[in-house]
This record gives sequence, structure tokens and C-alpha cells, in this order.
Amino acid sequence: MTTQTKPPPQSSSASNLPVRRFTVAEYYAMSEAGILTEDDRVELLAGVIVEMAPIGSRHGGCVNLYTRWLSQFVGDRAILQVQGAIHLDDDTELQPDLALLRDRPDFYSSSHAEPSDVLLLIEVADSSVDYDRNEKLPRYARAGVPEVWITVLPERIIEAHTEPSGGRYTHTRIFVSGDTIIPGCFPDVALPVSEILPG
Repeated sequence: MTTQTKPPPQSSSASNLPVRRFTVAEYYAMSEAGILTEDDRVELLAGVIVEMAPIGSRHGGCVNLYTRWLSQFVGDRAILQVQGAIHLDDDTELQPDLALLRDRPDFYSSSHAEPSDVLLLIEVADSSVDYDRNEKLPRYARAGVPEVWITVLPERIIEAHTEPSGGRYTHTRIFVSGDTIIPGCFPDVALPVSEILPG
């Protein structure tokens, strides 16, 4: 495991063309009108509807491995949400691959989780590494999500980002095969990185 403190990654420059940005309410209105369907793999980031990368077998296998390990170790102390929505603010609703959420009697059936509900978010990145690092991670930091892991499949590493401040995470640790990664919300839970990263 290595530890480093680094400035936030810079977002890629946008086109100078005018862009129509949407609120979360408008985003859901499009779904109700049938413009967006459940088959559309999209999320809303800063008012822009972003098409998500298809889930390949390596990506899906990693999500399944996380699900098995976290379910086993966390149990009923938190709600493990897989590829569900997190409502960050009025113009951003993202879908991380996994989230550990505070327990709630309705299991978030009446409304999506918000940043104050989140204990840990996990992104699994295969072809979406730049998007997860440069676009989604700063939004999580601005919203005050306490801990985000980016599982970078091409590099076979897990980046653990913690201590959000000023719109960025001020502490980043890199975990590789042979390390054990422990979420800040559950210090008794130790996940072997080699068991999380598919071979």
C-alpha cells in the first residue's frame, strides 16, 4: 500500500457549444415521459445526461466479488446497494457500482440515498477510469461523501480517497494485490485486495 496526497484531478475541458443542462426533477420527468427507459444506462452529472459504459464480464465479476465480501463482513450493519442511484444535489444523481448506506427502515424505497446517508462508495473502472477520477470523484468530494474507492481494473489497484475538503479528497491511498483494504466506517472489516480483483 502506498499513501499520497495530491491535488484533485482537473475536469476535461467542455465544448464551447451551448449545452442544455437538466435538473434531477427534469431528468425524472423524461423517464416518466418514456424519453429515458430502464434500459438506458445513464446518469446525471452537473446537469448533463451521461451514457455509462457497458458492463463487461471483468467489471461485473469485480462487482460480484465486492458484493459477496461486503455482504459477508458487514451483514445487517449497513445497506449494501449495488448500482443504485445516489442523489448528490439538484443537478447530479450518480450510480456508483456499490454503496454502503446507513440503515433505514424503508431500505430507501421512498427516496434515493443522499450524501449524508453514504458510508462508502465504490466505483469499478475498466474503460471509465478517467471519467470516474476526473468527473465523478470531485462531485463526490463536493457533496461530502466521506470515502470513495476507485477500483482500477487495468492497473489492478484500488484507490481509497478520504477526507473531503474544499471540493477534493485530501488523502489517497493505493492498494495492490497482497494488501488488505479496510473501510473507515467499519474498521473490523478487512478485504483482501487479491480476492477482489478478478484474475
